[in-house]
Amino acid sequence: MINKQSGAVKYLLILLGIFFVMLGFVGIFLPGLPTTIFLIAAAACFAKSSPCLHAWLLSHRWFGPIIYHWNSTRSIPRKAKILALSMMALACIYTGVIIDSLMLKLFIYVVMLFPAIFVFRLPLTENVAKNHLVSPSANSKSS
Repeated sequence: MINKQSGAVKYLLILLGIFFVMLGFVGIFLPGLPTTIFLIAAAACFAKSSPCLHAWLLSHRWFGPIIYHWNSTRSIPRKAKILALSMMALACIYTGVIIDSLMLKLFIYVVMLFPAIFVFRLPLTENVAKNHLVSPSANSKSS
């Protein structure tokens, strides 16, 4: 159910949603800056303020499926997972090359470890889809 806002809150949510879309877009090109979480936040803002922008984001060729699967199954596609983990690894390698301070490197690695573990543990959309295709009686036989 869409909870529509009115007045200043509506326009603030639209602006915030646009800001999140821009951050998500920049995150495509900037290693270490997440894309998906900003797009999910944008979708939440648009859902409460602009059905038109919400529909646009959900129907977007690249972003729509990721947001849809996140909203419905809390899963991400294999390609998105591999890309996210690869970009995090590249950001860590880059950090190791350009930063001299061992303490700063360790701090960045520890901070990067938590989102990496989170993304690593997310279920794959492909696996969730397979589990939904299997009948409940087949699941009970294998248990």
